[in-house]
Amino acid sequence: MAEYLDFFNVYIMGVLETSFQIYFLAKILKKKMRPPFYFLFVVGAVIVGEFIPGGTIVGFVVFVLVISIGGAFACHAHFKASLLYATLTTEILLLCSGIVSSLMSLPYPWLPAFFHEPGNIAGMLICEAASFMLSGFCYYIVYRYFSMDALCAADAPDTAMGMQQMFLIFVPILMIFIMSNYINAIEYDFQFEILTDKGPAEHFFSHGQMLAMYFLGLASLFCILFSYKKLQQSFRLGTEISLLEQQEHSLNQYVEEAKTRYDETKSFRHDIRNHIAVVKKLLQNGKLEEAVTYMEDLDDMAEKMSFPCSTNNPVVDILVGNKLGIAKSMGIGVDCSLLLPYPCGIRDIDICIVLSNALDNAIHAVKNLGAGIEKYIRVSGRIQGDFLMMEIQNSFHGKGAFKKGTGLSNVKKVAEKYGGAMSIETQENVFVLHVLLIIPQHLESSPQQMD
Repeated sequence: MAEYLDFFNVYIMGVLETSFQIYFLAKILKKKMRPPFYFLFVVGAVIVGEFIPGGTIVGFVVFVLVISIGGAFACHAHFKASLLYATLTTEILLLCSGIVSSLMSLPYPWLPAFFHEPGNIAGMLICEAASFMLSGFCYYIVYRYFSMDALCAADAPDTAMGMQQMFLIFVPILMIFIMSNYINAIEYDFQFEILTDKGPAEHFFSHGQMLAMYFLGLASLFCILFSYKKLQQSFRLGTEISLLEQQEHSLNQYVEEAKTRYDETKSFRHDIRNHIAVVKKLLQNGKLEEAVTYMEDLDDMAEKMSFPCSTNNPVVDILVGNKLGIAKSMGIGVDCSLLLPYPCGIRDIDICIVLSNALDNAIHAVKNLGAGIEKYIRVSGRIQGDFLMMEIQNSFHGKGAFKKGTGLSNVKKVAEKYGGAMSIETQENVFVLHVLLIIPQHLESSPQQMD
């Protein structure tokens, strides 16, 4: 009979629990797993259970690693995210099993003699079914409110900030995980003890205390998830506020530049008659060279009032002109071949966010370059069909991996807003930022600048 019970616990229930857990792990990660992979990792979990005792912390850690590898390779999820949710799903299954076991142990002394018989398969089936139902309910809550897209940004596991945020949630979950495994090991050794006035059970937690600890562990787990979700929302709100502040800054910059250009133009128009009179007088007196020199001075004055980069978009002209002007003052070579229709179907403020962050990033990178490396920034872009393609290229020290900051994260958010994408390319001493924006369909009729 004992052999049949071992077979039932290790193989039958092991297969069911592993399949159940992997299914919800894929759901929580928002990924799909093909049926053959289910079989592969179920076999792996059974092998782990065969060679490593399941009631030990080491056994559970190895089991979590197997599930994590399954989530990473079979679901194509990031390993750190897979490890986090594998630990979470395993811990939920453990806590729910402990809650059900403690609940069933409370009335144990008053149950019929049938339930006291060793190898009571009916009682085991009832416990396992109740454990599955409770675990499934908890998994659904995690899937509904705390899944991968709810807790983490799309690129969170790849960024330094994302890793710090995941570390905040992983440590307390790991602590609860280890404590629950330790408690489970104690209960596993004394699961058949009946509460009496004497005996080993009085030196350990009563089943009521066990139930309270398991329940508090499960409640703490969801409190951690809830707090982390609120923390993530706070980070996202901070990013949105940063975008709004950039929009306000760009608008204020545009207004101030527009006022300056208006005053310069007004002054030039006021003096134009006097300038014409002077040139006319010089020509009448035969002073041709003086007239030419005077006209060249007028041309220089007019050139100063024009934008250094003409994109056909007055708002973008002001922004790019200011940024490239700052770069020039630092001894950085600049070139602009950005052509935009006006309007182009994309909000001016969104284009300004992209270019402002990209150029700030380029200026910051180039100004710190040492001698021997050419300092330059090149801006190019065009409309092609329903796509706006922009490229910002600058010289680069070429050492080490480039880390995305808040600026480029804002660029990526704008690109995603228009269904586009942002990509980074580095080759030796060249850094290139590519931004693709899709023009909204309802504005297709807007005039477009074609290649």
